[in-house]
Amino acid sequence: MSEQMPDIPFKSSILPKLLEEDTRIRFRCHTGISCFNACCKRADVTLAPYDIIRLKRRLGMSSTDFLAKHTVPFEMDADGLMGVKLKTDESGACLLLDGDKGCGVYTDRPTVCRYYPLGLLALHPKGATEDQQHYSMIVEPHCKGHEEDRELSIAEYRAEQGVQEYDDVNREWYQLLLKKRSAGPTVGRPPIASLQLFFLACYDIDRFRRFVLSDGFKGTYALDAEVYAMLERDDVALLRFGFRLLRQVLFGERTIDEQPAAWDKRAKERAPVWEARLEAEKRHWQEQQEARMREETTGKGEGA
Repeated sequence: MSEQMPDIPFKSSILPKLLEEDTRIRFRCHTGISCFNACCKRADVTLAPYDIIRLKRRLGMSSTDFLAKHTVPFEMDADGLMGVKLKTDESGACLLLDGDKGCGVYTDRPTVCRYYPLGLLALHPKGATEDQQHYSMIVEPHCKGHEEDRELSIAEYRAEQGVQEYDDVNREWYQLLLKKRSAGPTVGRPPIASLQLFFLACYDIDRFRRFVLSDGFKGTYALDAEVYAMLERDDVALLRFGFRLLRQVLFGERTIDEQPAAWDKRAKERAPVWEARLEAEKRHWQEQQEARMREETTGKGEGA
């Protein structure tokens, strides 16, 4: 069995048909098509962390102001892990839509918009050392792009839409969500401070920078001055650092060196939670394996 990446963009527990990069699809969207802008007028766009960096730069505002003006938060799981969606008007239209001209931030549009009509599915099969990336097709009644006379592979479509850069930066975020989901919804619920750190590190990058450059943070983590200088000027480097920090805070992985006394204290306080999460992950995978074996046994019985 495999884990499906949550909210990218599917919420159903039913796994859709998986497509590969060499799968050929028929699709084209352009200004002359009759449904142009229809998807933007009924927008439901979950933002990944790199989307926010690109959009806040494009609009010339801080991440804090961008989140307040252009997004709405939502809970991604029962533990209160937060995600953000693009805000829409009362009719459901994206606020970044520029009338009949189309997307007002097209060259910096979010990952979900770039992939459409494909869905990105990150899976982690049991026993695999790395996540696997697959795709699925989204077919909506209003979309006429599927009727266009153009065929290309998913790899060609991804290159055309410029999604590789987005996937590369967001990949560790996807992995965090998968790891969190595998622990189950109730075991080792993160404390409020950890949930707040998740929001800062993943979405509000400018506030997260102030936190990382604070004296309190520097007194806890053992980082070189050159590293702090890089984190002060580079949003993407800071985002990647945030993902590493979250693996340490949420799952007890020692990804960033702490001052000796700080690590010993944290390890002692969090050891029961980290151990519970590890046991939950083991139990989750075992249940999946047993379910798969039952399905295979049932299938053999029906075919006899």
